[in-house]
Amino acid sequence: MTVSYKVLGQSSPSATTNTNLYTVGSGKQAIVSTLSIANRNTSAGTYRIAVRPDGATLSNDHYLAYDVAIAANDTTLITTALALDAGDILTVYASSASMSFGAYGSEIS
Repeated sequence: MTVSYKVLGQSSPSATTNTNLYTVGSGKQAIVSTLSIANRNTSAGTYRIAVRPDGATLSNDHYLAYDVAIAANDTTLITTALALDAGDILTVYASSASMSFGAYGSEIS
């Protein structure tokens, strides 16, 4: 078993668009230890975070965070221990195109 500590994914998605931040590769597992959300806008906004098991179609039961408010020019860091299996997808959504998301942790192969 090999563990790689790394940036799992980074994205600045288009406004109001579900975007895949990270997909666990075939034969791998991952632990997401930190999620970052940066609002680069001078106005407040909202974000969503979901985990889709094995690439399932996004549904209400996948959301970890839904329309969470974030202040203008602010950053939220979420310390977690999301255990993901091969094919699982971390999906993000932002109310504006001025938000950046990052997922950091370890990938196990």
